[in-house]
Amino acid sequence: MTLTRANNITTGKIYRDVIERERKGDYLGKTVQVVPHITDAIQDWVERVATIPVDDTGEEPDVCIIELGGTVGDIESAPFVEAMRQFQFRVGHENFALIHVSLVPTIGSVGEQKTKPTQASIRDLRGLGLSPDLIACRCEKTGLDEGIRAKISMFCHVQPDQVLAVRDCNSVYHVPELLRDQGLVGYLWKRLNIDQTIQIAPALKSKGEEMWKKWNQLTASQEGLRDTDTVKIALVGKYTHLQDSYASVVKALEHATLALQRKLVIQWIEGSDLEPETSTANPVKYHNAWKDLCGAQGILVTGGFGRRGTEGKVAAAKWARENKIPYLGICLGLQIAVIEFARNVCGMEGANSVELDENTTTPVVVYMPEISRTHLGGTMRLGLRPTEFQPGTEDSVIRKLYGGGSTVLERHRHRYEINPELVEAFEAKGLRFVGKDETGQRMEIVELADHPYFVGVQYHPELLTRPLKPSPPFTGLILAATGKLKGHIASL
Repeated sequence: MTLTRANNITTGKIYRDVIERERKGDYLGKTVQVVPHITDAIQDWVERVATIPVDDTGEEPDVCIIELGGTVGDIESAPFVEAMRQFQFRVGHENFALIHVSLVPTIGSVGEQKTKPTQASIRDLRGLGLSPDLIACRCEKTGLDEGIRAKISMFCHVQPDQVLAVRDCNSVYHVPELLRDQGLVGYLWKRLNIDQTIQIAPALKSKGEEMWKKWNQLTASQEGLRDTDTVKIALVGKYTHLQDSYASVVKALEHATLALQRKLVIQWIEGSDLEPETSTANPVKYHNAWKDLCGAQGILVTGGFGRRGTEGKVAAAKWARENKIPYLGICLGLQIAVIEFARNVCGMEGANSVELDENTTTPVVVYMPEISRTHLGGTMRLGLRPTEFQPGTEDSVIRKLYGGGSTVLERHRHRYEINPELVEAFEAKGLRFVGKDETGQRMEIVELADHPYFVGVQYHPELLTRPLKPSPPFTGLILAATGKLKGHIASL
């Protein structure tokens, strides 16, 4: 599916929409209130977006899935809950079904599952005027214990077959199979009065099942796998203690390894653990981080904000460059690679980014001229933008991975850029800026000559949805890490 910014509703967007309508006089001087104006705006937005075609058929969708994030009872979600309460009457019972997702925790060493959180949340939800048709119980790998389903049914006002066990799976691609086996599709068809003679497209169904089985084989266990079946990627970041921060990066790596029939092993490395200060403050952590980095087949330096851990990232880029280890830098990762190159190859002592050191004497990374330095909210370079491959870059590895075209479209989210005044000096030493923006002034893709795979991209390739078509930068990293890059390039 192709979704747009209209598919993401936020409180800020809704309030802005209502305020603009008030300024235009749409409310004829009435007092603007959360109810009905904010709640009406939410319903209007949902109803409008639900009819927009999202695939190549151009057909209006039959069903729109809406996720109302947060926790029942949160102040932040209250207007949205009220809007949905009204919406069920606006569209009619047969056009509105509610699935409530609740955690069923396992408590203590005896492994007892508790239903009280589910009972409490549904009691609060019903008090707000919404009663769930289905309850999706998040639980550990064992699923729901015998009797738990019946207990939830009894206290939560649903039939037992309306309680779904959504247990932990080794692959997100297993979840559709899990839900289908519990009768979700049949229930929704009946509940929403959809023609039950309609069948899931056989090609789509078989493709999904094949993908799950393939991924399941590569993720279920390492037993029986040879070293050649796995690929170790060191992910050097700033928020590795909360791995969901890099969810899209991990999914991009997973798609690449899935396409190349490899088991992904991620070595999570905190950038600050690679810095010399850690060798004295916590020697064990320091040596373990370097052991993981040195043992990786490829290195990925992610995006991020702030100074913490950046010198560790610079050290990781240096290790990758000097030891011919495949490297992929995303956004800040590109800037890190250029900073390292400036310091250690070009002899630019003290080279740095103005984001990391405002007083640097050699600003390798600078503010984009149109970006506000005082008003940071909503001033980043955002959205889908073109990157133009430069003349004479037909031999570029990353360009070939993109199919050899002259332009690629990728999503951006940053406010700093490589200092254009230093580009000529970098390229004279072998650091090629093979991709630039349409003006030719902004450096978008950097590639190091005489290296198996050393690529930095200023954009976020993992954010652009490509179902089963892994992003070329990530594909290149995995191919290089497994020693198959040259063969793949030759086949292209």
